[in-house]
Parts: sequence; C-alpha cells; structure tokens
Amino acid sequence: MLDSIEAVYRSDSRRVLATLIRLLGDFDLAEEALHDAFAAAVEQWPREGVPANPRAWLISTGRFKAIDRARRRARFDASVGELAERLDAEAREAEDRAIDLEAVEDDRLRLIFTCCHPALPPDAQIALTLREVCGLTTEEIARAFLTTPSTIAQRIVRAKTKIRVAKIPYQVPSRTELPERLDAALHVIYLVFNEGYAASSGATLIRTDLSGEAIRLGRLLVELLPEPEGMGLLALMLLHESRRAARTSADGDLVLLDDQDRSVWNREQIGEGCALVERALSSRRFGPYTLQAAIAAVHAEAPTAADTDWRQIVGLYDVLMRADSSPVVELNRAAAVAMRDGPAAGLAQIDAILARGDLADYALAHSARAELARRLGRTAEARAAYERALALTKQEPQRRFLERRLATL
Repeated sequence: MLDSIEAVYRSDSRRVLATLIRLLGDFDLAEEALHDAFAAAVEQWPREGVPANPRAWLISTGRFKAIDRARRRARFDASVGELAERLDAEAREAEDRAIDLEAVEDDRLRLIFTCCHPALPPDAQIALTLREVCGLTTEEIARAFLTTPSTIAQRIVRAKTKIRVAKIPYQVPSRTELPERLDAALHVIYLVFNEGYAASSGATLIRTDLSGEAIRLGRLLVELLPEPEGMGLLALMLLHESRRAARTSADGDLVLLDDQDRSVWNREQIGEGCALVERALSSRRFGPYTLQAAIAAVHAEAPTAADTDWRQIVGLYDVLMRADSSPVVELNRAAAVAMRDGPAAGLAQIDAILARGDLADYALAHSARAELARRLGRTAEARAAYERALALTKQEPQRRFLERRLATL
C-alpha cells in the first residue's frame, strides 16, 4: 500500500498542491495541507483502500485539514479568524460538488504563471517554479544553481511574500497580458531545461530530473495554451533530449555531437519535435525558441555528422541573430561557420567576440576557440585556450574531456 501512496505522490502531488493554493489562497498553508492529506492517506488507505479518485480525495482532505489548522490558530491569533471563516464557508458550499478535474489541470497552468509573474525577480521566478511546480527541495535547487540552500530559501520566502502583499492573482493572464507573461514562463522553463541538459557543476553531465520536469512543463503549456513559441520550446527540448543516450559514454564521459552513435537517438522524440517545429513555423508567429528548434531539427535529420547541412544551419543562425542577438548565439553561429567555411573563418569570429570582452568567463567560448586552434595546428594557442576553459569549468565530465584534449597536445 505504501508503494501505491508513493506512486500517487510522484504523479499527483504537484497537481494537488496547485489546486490547494487556489482554494486556500496561501502557498505555505497549501503545502501544510498537502502534507496533512498524504499523512491521512498513509493512515486511512491501508484500512479503507485507495479511493476511486485519489487526487480528488487528497484535495478535499487537504482543504479540510487546512480549515482545522486555521480554526486552531484562530484561537490564538484573531487575524486568522477571517481566513478560517472563509475557508469554512467555501467548504460548505463545495461539499456536494465533485472536484472539477478539468479545473485542476488549469490550476497547474495558473501556478506556473503565478510563479513566473514579471513582478518577481528572475532568480525568484526560477527558484519558486522549481520548488512549487517541480517539487524540488531547496538543497537540490541550490546545487543546480551554485548557491546555498539558505539563499534559495530566502528567494522563495521573498517571492511568496511579494505574491501575497501585491495580491498577484492566481490565474492565467488575459489575452492582452499574455505576451509578457508567456515570455517569463517560457524563459524559466528554458533555463530549467538547460541546467538539466548540461549541468553547470557536479559529477554528471545530465540532470534528468530537471530536463524531465522542464519537458513536462512544456507539454503542459502547449496542451493548455498552444502558442507557437511554446511549441517551439517544447520542440527544442525534445530534440535535444532525443540525443541523451548518446551524449555520454558508459563511464559518464562527454561525447561530442560528431562522435555520437546516432542509432541510439530517440526517433520518437525527434519525430514529435520536428512536427512541432513545422507547426510553429507555419504560424508565422514564431520566435527564438522555434528558430533554435529548427537548428536542432537539421542536426536530428542528418543520418551522419558528415551529412549535416551547415549552410542551412548558418542561415537559421542569421535569422536568430536578428530575432534575439546575444554573444552565446553569436558563438554558436561562429562554430557553425567553422563547419561550413573552415576553422580559420570560425576562429576569427570567436576572437572578435572575446576581444570585445564578451564571454570572457564563459568556458564553452574558450573550449570552442581551443578546438579550432587545434584543428589549425596552432598548438600553443589551443593549449592556452583549453587551460582557460578548464579553469572556468565546474562540471566533472567536461573537465575530464578538456584534460584529455590537453594531454593530446
């Protein structure tokens, strides 16, 4: 029975929490109610059996547990009395109504947009989304973003306080508000996926918990709000995720794209990703995520590395530069130019980026420069660039890769 309860917790706890936040109007009270509901399940389900609708049972139980908590607190704190009365009245009204599971699904989207409200600082948006929507602990979030659990906890507390004090509504934004709000939600999901796809530190290259959660959130957005850039972001994540099995060796070492065994790429994810790219592009309302996904699709559709259409990839990067210019996009374009026109052409562009001071502390810029210098036989420059990249890298598989490259020089 405990295995069944654990399975329900893994599959439904964040959905239950999202609805409890809507019903109770308070993040902390909803989290307490969630834990109380599962504690009740551990006590009752072994005797009574798993309910026909576990999610509805947990929501209803959590709500009444919260009412009990509010009543007890009201005896000592008069300010809680109004909350207890409101919850009690709402519960009486809802006693004879079944839980609307369609509304529960909408609650998950409401929670994403609440956590990603533009009134919150970007670092708080990320921390709050990972904690409340993805269910990660403050320790896990801290490890992912190279900070301390206390710092993450403070960000989350401040964000919740801001939501409460500013009365940020728990709702999907209106059509007029959607562009600004959707951009924030997509950006947070994109950052979460990137950390999962290539962890910024630690013993492993990939964090499947983060990449998996990002894809789940992307699916949710596309399902409930099918906007082209949402489709583009989901496509981008699926196309990158399709290569996961080939990106590391059996020992956990980094395998570059050109050296990957394409037979183990996930063709189902590639097919879904390419179809989403086509849908997003056909809308004529696409943006940077769709363009990045289109680049990933060109890679995915090449039978071998030698068959990659680098001319098309450079062309897509040209469009992306106009839509969302950044030093990292420029670096990626330079790498594509090196494959199309030769290493000297790409190296000249990377040198121009570094000469401006852009990406001076970005390990991948220096490792890309080292690769091109090595291919040109400029060994001293390659060694210096590899050493600089190694000094900036905090992730073990990348460090081992750079050390092997240095050893060959």
